[in-house]
Amino acid sequence: MAIVPAAAQVLAILRYLAGQLGPASAAAISRDVGLPRSTTYHLLDTLAQDGFVVHLPDERRYGLGVSAFELASGYSRQAPFQRLARAPLTALVDRTGHSAHLAVLHGREVIYVIEERAPGRAPLVTEVGVRLPAHLTASGRAMLARLPVAQVRALFPDPSAFVVRHGIGPGSLSALRHLLVEVRRRGYATEEGEVTPGFSSVAAPVLDHSAHPVAGVAVTYPAAEVPADQQAAIAEQVARTARDLTLRIGGTLPVP
Repeated sequence: MAIVPAAAQVLAILRYLAGQLGPASAAAISRDVGLPRSTTYHLLDTLAQDGFVVHLPDERRYGLGVSAFELASGYSRQAPFQRLARAPLTALVDRTGHSAHLAVLHGREVIYVIEERAPGRAPLVTEVGVRLPAHLTASGRAMLARLPVAQVRALFPDPSAFVVRHGIGPGSLSALRHLLVEVRRRGYATEEGEVTPGFSSVAAPVLDHSAHPVAGVAVTYPAAEVPADQQAAIAEQVARTARDLTLRIGGTLPVP
């Protein structure tokens, strides 16, 4: 199926603005999205006319508008992705015996949209609606590893962007980049006690047709109960589920 360039550019701008902590200048949008300055202004003007973007003249910046909120509200009502993901996550729990969850990236945080708890397992901090720092979670790392370098830099511009929960985890952009290179090489991400002491997680990204990460599939387990050989097996099951979901939404399978 052919991709319409203008539509792809509009979506890139909206996706970029959705990932920022606040409004952004046209120059920053042009630079980070990789569009000519004139094209960026024309598209922003069109988006502003339809309410998807609002121009803040005093700040010379652009933010998301009410129409973008209405789209998000419609998504929340329909929850199409959650419907697609529920059965594969249930199957993942059955195959691994551990709780699984699905998260989406929102700025520097992940938001958990599905939790499938394994029988007999205690509740985790990954309940639906919970937000956690993306750079500390396996789900967040799996998605961040598939973002453009410029977008990761924009999300983590200085050391203050790196929240620490239990005294461990990347505390600088260089440390995060090193970690994400390894995640991309392996095809899955891990975290060990950085979210909850005594628990580890493994996650893999779900990608759309443009290879953009739309979600992260993860399994969390008590670290003391799972030896190294079983961890590798869990990682393969998680990656398998992420690939299944990627194909279900017409996405592009990840390339190392």
